[in-house]
Amino acid sequence: MRVTILSTSDIHGYIRADDFRRPLLNDGLGLSRVATVIEDVQKNSADDEVVLKIENGDFIQGSPLTNYIEKTAQDQLHLYEDLASAVDYDVRILGNHEFNYGREYLERAVPSAKLLNANILDAETLKPFIGKPYDIFHQKGVKIGVIGLTTKFVPKWEQPDHIKGLIFMDPVDVAKQYIAILRPQVDVLVLAYHGGFAEDLKTGEALERVTGENQGYQLLQLPGVDAVVTGHQHRKIAEVVNGIPTTQPGYRGDEVGMISLELDADRSVTAAMAELISTADYPERADIVKLIEPVQKPLDLWLDREVGTVGDNLEITNHKLARLHNHPFIELVNQVQMAATGTKIANTALFNNEVRGLKNEVTLRDIMTNYIYPNTIAVEKLTGQDIKDALEVNARYFQLDANGALIVNPLFIYPKTQHYNYDIWSGIEYTFDFSLPMNHRVTAVTVQGVPLDLTGEYEVTMNNYRAGGAGNFPMFSAGKIVREVQLETSELIGDYILEHPHISIAQPTNITSVGYNSVTEELD
Repeated sequence: MRVTILSTSDIHGYIRADDFRRPLLNDGLGLSRVATVIEDVQKNSADDEVVLKIENGDFIQGSPLTNYIEKTAQDQLHLYEDLASAVDYDVRILGNHEFNYGREYLERAVPSAKLLNANILDAETLKPFIGKPYDIFHQKGVKIGVIGLTTKFVPKWEQPDHIKGLIFMDPVDVAKQYIAILRPQVDVLVLAYHGGFAEDLKTGEALERVTGENQGYQLLQLPGVDAVVTGHQHRKIAEVVNGIPTTQPGYRGDEVGMISLELDADRSVTAAMAELISTADYPERADIVKLIEPVQKPLDLWLDREVGTVGDNLEITNHKLARLHNHPFIELVNQVQMAATGTKIANTALFNNEVRGLKNEVTLRDIMTNYIYPNTIAVEKLTGQDIKDALEVNARYFQLDANGALIVNPLFIYPKTQHYNYDIWSGIEYTFDFSLPMNHRVTAVTVQGVPLDLTGEYEVTMNNYRAGGAGNFPMFSAGKIVREVQLETSELIGDYILEHPHISIAQPTNITSVGYNSVTEELD
């Protein structure tokens, strides 16, 4: 007989086949398409086949829809549970972004009936603060155990008041504990982990800085495990590693992960397969579309409110050049951050290549599809040396090819695209020489025409994600934060445009880049 494990991860509130951008639109995604795939697999399953369905976290945050519900329509919070029930998930897992709106909101949005959470504990009881650590499913004579795990790195990013009273245990240690309990009771044991892989699945060699954020490789090595479902990185993975299948199904519902386990008469696993099913060619399921109808019209009206005008030069046509030379749209975000905090230096990132900047007439939709994260901002007191060290980290984003042309460092593309970990600064002037070795590329930094004082102190505004040091910036830390603004940056951008009805931002000239022959156009 066969056990089939279907999984989605990182839906991020993309329910319809719609990424919310206008006029550009990606519609090859969405929970409404996912639901059709899952229904199709179930309909075509064999009589003795067991199909288990896992929603692997980051379900309630990450789109204009989720922002709308949190800000103006919390009476519709039940939609998340209604949607999960309509898809008929057997298991749900907590993602790191489930905490973005706070613990109380999370507990209302993700009721605990099907939630598995083994490693996030209440500090007082030392038990899962919500959900249960594992469950056993008895279907067609087979006992399937599932342990739910979440990356332990949540405290590195999340606002402290959102996770107050919670302990994030190491998922590998916790998995070992529950495998010992569960393995004797089940025929099949599955780990559902909202986290990914820091190592190459075949060789075990590190693909990125190994921090403990992504421990999927370590989970695959644990004895007694039959399958590992992952997420968090938004990668597309379907592999069998030393006989253990694992999947990671992208994000926004563009793929469904499918693991197939063949069992013999003794209920032992004899073979395993892993694959991804693209949802783009499947129609939206009508009942999912109907569920979202009560919020669709008010959401669109909310998004399409005109906020103001910003001039005709804030659209982005070449992301690589925008990152290399700075861009008026990036400068606008930094100006907003500096105005909100009273600093003269700020940094921000051009998060991905779907960001297209702003046309002259700006709507809330434009802002929210360009600044896609629910970041708040923080001010850190940094030394000049801290600033220079951070710029050296930024300088790793580019490298030279064999012909001396400037390209994006593949480490920022594979195994996971990480454009959001390259910051562009405002309020300082700096020079990169890409002919020099990494960590020695920053050749000049000035602040208002004066050379950077490496021992002096400066206040710098950045988003809360970066302020915790995320993205390989150890010179930033929570201990250096001197003040914060607890409003989402997208909201600050909207307010700033309203308050400045005739914004005009020239092309910034504060970044000088030398040491290369040309700039390639790939990966833009």
